[in-house]
Amino acid sequence: MKLGTGIAAIVTGGASGLGAATARALAAKGVKVAIFDLNPDKGEAVAAEIGGIFCAVDVTSEESVDAGFARARAAHGQERVLVNCAGTGNAIKTAARAKETGEIRHFPLEAFDRIIQINLVGTFRCIAKSAAGMMTLDPIDEFGERGAIVNTASVAAEDGQIGQAAYSASKGGVVGMTLPIARDLMSEGIRVNTILPGIFDTPLLQGAPDAVKAALAAQVPFPKRLGNPQEYAALALCMIETGYFNGEHVRLDGAIRMAPR
Repeated sequence: MKLGTGIAAIVTGGASGLGAATARALAAKGVKVAIFDLNPDKGEAVAAEIGGIFCAVDVTSEESVDAGFARARAAHGQERVLVNCAGTGNAIKTAARAKETGEIRHFPLEAFDRIIQINLVGTFRCIAKSAAGMMTLDPIDEFGERGAIVNTASVAAEDGQIGQAAYSASKGGVVGMTLPIARDLMSEGIRVNTILPGIFDTPLLQGAPDAVKAALAAQVPFPKRLGNPQEYAALALCMIETGYFNGEHVRLDGAIRMAPR
């Protein structure tokens, strides 16, 4: 897909980190970008910077997502591009003994479900609604392409660490549904791919001490540094612009394979 002024895009989690970098990269190509996020201050700031629009959206809420799509489409028209970056995580063992008392506790199921609802169900919710909208569009090339979707998983989908059962399950689900969704949408000319980022320098890590960042960077085989959000954005744009890129999940991680802890 050739990106330019006639294209509209939606980036979930676009107020910061990987999403903000992708929103900026799309806007630099002339794309009209709508940012879905829960942070109005950062979201409005990024939207103003790139000449886009901010939509306050909670991906776990059907009504909120519907309202976000309606607002984005009223401003920019039907999107041909969706990039799903909204997500979160936690670190809780499946079952563990309390250090102080020795009491055995298990992973609170509501905490497990919250991660699944945001990272997996929220991603699928946005995919399904965006794809339905893309299907109303005319194809833009001789092969019938209508749109492109990029999802964000994690290397934890394949080598999750201690305490990452919920996070790994949610991201593994995103990986697992990529090919079936691409097959669901193949006759409509909508491509679907997923990126599995490694350790990236995002707001989640920016508050960490330099020594912690250095230790994380040292785990990366090459290059020995944290990933740059602009590198994620570059791969997302490659997936969008390369018409033969479909049904794939790709690690972007400097060849790291995560240790148990």
